[in-house]
Amino acid sequence: MRIWLLVVAAASLALAGAAYGADDLHAFDPFRVAGIDRTPGADFPMNLPFRDASGRTVTLAGIARGKPIVLVPVQHHCPNICGFTLNGVARAVAGQGFVAGRDFEVVAFGFDPREKPADAAVSAARLRKLIPAKDADGVHALVGSAADVAAAMRGIGYRYGWDPRIGQYAHVAAVAVLTPDGRPARWLYGVQPQGDDLKLALVDAGRGKIGNLGDQLLLLCYHYDPQSGRYDPLIWIVLRIGGVATVAALGGLILFMVLRERKAGRASA
Repeated sequence: MRIWLLVVAAASLALAGAAYGADDLHAFDPFRVAGIDRTPGADFPMNLPFRDASGRTVTLAGIARGKPIVLVPVQHHCPNICGFTLNGVARAVAGQGFVAGRDFEVVAFGFDPREKPADAAVSAARLRKLIPAKDADGVHALVGSAADVAAAMRGIGYRYGWDPRIGQYAHVAAVAVLTPDGRPARWLYGVQPQGDDLKLALVDAGRGKIGNLGDQLLLLCYHYDPQSGRYDPLIWIVLRIGGVATVAALGGLILFMVLRERKAGRASA
């Protein structure tokens, strides 16, 4: 019986290889390929050359000019989530108090090296359509060579990969809020970052150079959760810790009483 099972399994694998090709037996795993590595000391190479939507050669250092950067890794002609991510970023920019171009810069960064400045213009137009007019000067979209794009994404720990079977990139929806010198201060996950989270991340990335005293105090009242990419009020963190401590104390008290009762029972016996 076991021999027949082995024969059937071998025949099935042979048929699968004939139908789909040998590569499909080692299927592309988007969950392994795509992700974000939060490595201490990671940074974006600020002086690498890229081209903007008008075809000019620019660097991120030249765009930032000492300000934080909201960097959105995208495929400008993405058939899936990139458009939703850009829409979400635009709404987050509109939903917080700082002004793009004055306080920070927004960059839709194309990681597909096949794309051209005309493709970057599509992302720039999408962002400008949804953000207030006062923020339009702070919106940029970039493309670059394969080597420069790979170096930039590797620098901030953003992993993605090309799936040849479906002709698409596997990548995660996330926004990197960079310090003026290119270090990822915070990652905001998902296609719909919240305006409040973006504002706190900008205050964090600005290191005291953006926002007023109230913004700095607000940041002190929140805790960044790297797992969710959100800012949580510290009161909830304190309450959670307090709840765990209370449960542990009650458990210890119950254990103490049970042990004491057993000891008393043995003594009376």
